[in-house]
Amino acid sequence: MTFWLRPAFALRVYNRFQRLVGFDRSMALASAALTALIPLALLGGGLAARFGGEDIAERVVDRYGLTGEGAEAVRRLLPESSEWATLGVFGGVFLLISTLSFARAAQRLFEQGWNLPPLSVRNTVNGLKWIPLLAAYVVLSGLAHATFGRRPLGLAAALVEAPLTFAFLLWGGRLLSAGRIPRRDLMPFAAICALALTGYSVAMTVYLPHLFDSYANRYGAVGAVFAMLSALFGAMLAVVASAALGNEVRTEITRIRRGERPPDNEVRDQWAAVLNQARSRWQTTRGRTGLLRRNRKSGPPPS
Repeated sequence: MTFWLRPAFALRVYNRFQRLVGFDRSMALASAALTALIPLALLGGGLAARFGGEDIAERVVDRYGLTGEGAEAVRRLLPESSEWATLGVFGGVFLLISTLSFARAAQRLFEQGWNLPPLSVRNTVNGLKWIPLLAAYVVLSGLAHATFGRRPLGLAAALVEAPLTFAFLLWGGRLLSAGRIPRRDLMPFAAICALALTGYSVAMTVYLPHLFDSYANRYGAVGAVFAMLSALFGAMLAVVASAALGNEVRTEITRIRRGERPPDNEVRDQWAAVLNQARSRWQTTRGRTGLLRRNRKSGPPPS
C-alpha cells in the first residue's frame, strides 16, 4: 500500500485526472447518460410491461425504497411504460441520437485517457455496436437488482453486478476505441471502476432516497431529474477517476515488468519527506496558535 499510495504516484494520478478535465467530463458524461438512459429504460420497461412486468417508475421506487414526495416525483416524471412499448419514427430517431451522443462522450474519455487521436464520427459504426451492449448491460443489471436487490443495502445485487460492469467496460472500451486499446491495458481500469461502482451502488442505496425526497420537496417533479443527474454525476466521476488511476496502474505494472520498480528506500524517502513536511507545518501552526492565545490572555497594551 505504501508503494501504490506513494506521493509521486498519487501526484501522477491527480495530474492525469486534471488533463482529462475530470469534473467537466464527468458532468458531460452524466448529462449524456441521462438523455440516453431514460428513453432506453422507458422502452425496456414498456416491453416488460407487455409481458406482465412492473412499470419502470415502480421499479425505481421499489429498488431504492422511495417514499413520500420522492416516490411521487418519480411517478409523475416517468409515465406509464406501456406507452413506450413501440416507438414511432421520431421516438426511434431521438433514442438513436441520444444513445450515440452518450457513446461519443464515452469515446472521448477513452481517446483522451489513453492518448489516442480522435476518430469522431468515423467511429459511428462502433458506436452503433456499443448501443446493444449498453442495453444488455442495463437489462442484466436490472435483473440482478430485481433478484437480489432486497438484501440489506443491495450488497448481493452489487456484487453480482460487479463482473457485469467489468465485462461491459472491457468490451465497451475496445469497441469505442476501435480496437486501439489492448485488453491488457484496459483491465486495470475495468477492475478499478467495477469495484468503485460497486461501492457507489451500495452507498446510493442508502443515500438516494434522501436525495430524491430533498429535491422533490424543493422542486417537485423536476427534482427527480436533479436527483438522477446528481447520482449519475457521482457514478461518472468514479468512471473518470478510475480511468486516471487505471492508466497509471497500467503504466506502473509495465515498468515493474521491465524491472524499473523504484527501490524501497526511494519510496520510504518520499513518505519521510511528506511526513516531515506535515510535521513541520503542524508545529508552525501550533506555535502560531499558542502565540495568538498568549496575546489574547495578556490583553491590549496599556495606552
